[in-house]
Amino acid sequence: MLKLNEGNVLLKPSQRKQLMSWLKRVVRLGERLGDFVLTITLQRTGKFFEVKAVVHDAAGDFDCRFRQHDWRQALRAMVHRVVTQLHDQCLGRAANA
Repeated sequence: MLKLNEGNVLLKPSQRKQLMSWLKRVVRLGERLGDFVLTITLQRTGKFFEVKAVVHDAAGDFDCRFRQHDWRQALRAMVHRVVTQLHDQCLGRAANA
């Protein structure tokens, strides 16, 4: 399940669709692990966009935070980090089985 809290950042529908396309791999990996919840919070402070991601799944919980001048760069960095973490959890779970 994905939860998006935009805070004081207004995303156009096309931008939201782009974000969901970036998150396809995250959702697939999360479904493979089971009990998956991803909460993304966007906040603008001054010239910076802050993106926080909190991930809960059957293999464990983790969170990450990014601050960038551009919301697109911050979200892409967050997606990359979440995919990497979920992939590591999948590999660790397969090694323990």
